Amino acid sequence: MKLYDITVGISAKTPIYKGDPGVEVKSFKSIAAGSSANVSEISFGVHTGTHVDAPNHFIDGAKRVHQLDPEKLLGPCRVVGIPDDVVAIGPEHVGDIAGVKRVIFKTRNSEFWATPEDGFRSDFSYLTPEAAKVLVDNGCVLVGIDYLSIEKSGSPGHPVHMAFLSKEIVILEGVDLRGIEPGDYELICMPLKYEGATGDGSPARTFLREL
Repeated sequence: MKLYDITVGISAKTPIYKGDPGVEVKSFKSIAAGSSANVSEISFGVHTGTHVDAPNHFIDGAKRVHQLDPEKLLGPCRVVGIPDDVVAIGPEHVGDIAGVKRVIFKTRNSEFWATPEDGFRSDFSYLTPEAAKVLVDNGCVLVGIDYLSIEKSGSPGHPVHMAFLSKEIVILEGVDLRGIEPGDYELICMPLKYEGATGDGSPARTFLREL
């Protein structure tokens, strides 16, 4: 069973959602400088690269990332392919997902990862509130997409995020689905377990495995 790493690596070149903290990766100690060991230091926002959103991202006082149900992060998952000419993903694009609890959308966004020098792209494909309702009504526990936000940039009130997070549905953003064919897989998503601040999200090493 082949394992696919769909994680976007974090570096100074990683595109960052507009207004979020930048990335800094540096050496804190190095053998070359006379230390007994190499120790690196990294600084970035928790919504950098491939990451999950916890309910507290938009609902103050709701569950934080360390409180997410791990059962939602592991298990069968469907990758739904979206045509390149679709920017707003509506109910008609979701397809038959009866019985499917984890859904990730593969769109034209994945190709954006090939050119990080372009920086943040605000023209990414996204879910509409109507599509989000279909997924909520289906009983999904995790929904993902291949760019830094699951809904249109600058959406007033963040209705897609609110639809999912109010039901404690995990949002997985920023996966790289280049080379991944639509179909059914096993999802392995491993966000950092940390406590402090608002716990609104976490980078997540994420894999798909053939069934």
